[in-house]
Amino acid sequence: MEIHDHEQRNLDPFEGTTPMNNGVTAKLDEDNDLGESCEHIHTRADFIGFLHTLRGQLQRRPEEWENRDLPAYLDALTAWVEDMEGYYKNRGETVPDQPTWKTLGQILLAAKVYE
Repeated sequence: MEIHDHEQRNLDPFEGTTPMNNGVTAKLDEDNDLGESCEHIHTRADFIGFLHTLRGQLQRRPEEWENRDLPAYLDALTAWVEDMEGYYKNRGETVPDQPTWKTLGQILLAAKVYE
């Protein structure tokens, strides 16, 4: 819970649903596949939903994360962005000149395990 200007705001990512992909809602549960969620990022709202899911998975299953603390996560994020040409080449795609909301999701997801 966070308090701003004497207002309380619930920040629990597990409560309710999060808007994803044009009004379709994705329940934030243990079975939510992050890779699949990332593929459905098209809008800012989708990205926000993905961030909630990403954080929720870290809280529920930290053992699946190679980079659990912020310094390790940021190091991995930096390394992946430096090497991202290989990721796109392996997928038969070109590196985007301008990142999209989906690109941001891919970067954050990759930093979860990238070494």
